[in-house]
Parts: sequence; structure tokens; C-alpha cells
Amino acid sequence: MARSEKRQLVLLNPNDPADPSEGYAPLGSPRELEEAMAPYNTAPDGSEGVSRGTMFLYGPGIIVEIPRGHDIIQQALVTVVEADIAFPVLMRMCRGNAWKLQDVESGQMFG
Repeated sequence: MARSEKRQLVLLNPNDPADPSEGYAPLGSPRELEEAMAPYNTAPDGSEGVSRGTMFLYGPGIIVEIPRGHDIIQQALVTVVEADIAFPVLMRMCRGNAWKLQDVESGQMFG
């Protein structure tokens, strides 16, 4: 992967879902997700601008996209913009919250 090439990952909760037809357990409410990412220096940028249907959280080398208008978030899209900085933070975030990341292109799960 070229250093400037962005990589997209899906953030998932691999724990048993309450409803097995869902596939994965939810990550939580938007507020819970934001609070879970805050200790890893990942948060909204503080602007009041409204994006059409998506909340953006910014962290070290990453941008996390969370759909708006849902009470419970099943997954979030993580765009890695600086891999050297992002992956140590993402691995700690996943271990700390029992989450996994799935590579959009290869389907590989890690975290």
C-alpha cells in the first residue's frame, strides 16, 4: 500500500448479538460510540456544520464515519489516512472495547 493511499475498514462488534439475524452485536448509541472513542483522542471536530446523514469523528490518522438518525449503530466506516499513526491507536481502541476491524477490500478481520 502506498503511504498516501487511504484504506477503508469497517468497525464491528463481534460479540453475540441479541438478535442472531443481525450478524454482529451493535457498537452502541452514537453517544456511547463517541464516548468509547474519546480516550483514544477520537472525537468530532467541534464544528456546527451538518453533514448529510453522517457524523465524522477525527483521530490520529483516521476519520470515523457514523450514520446519523439511528438510535443504535451496528457498524462504522474507518478511513485510515496515515497508517503509521492510525494502527497503534486502532488496535488499542479495538482491544479496549472488544471490537474488530474488517478490511473492506480483502474481508480480513483484525483487532
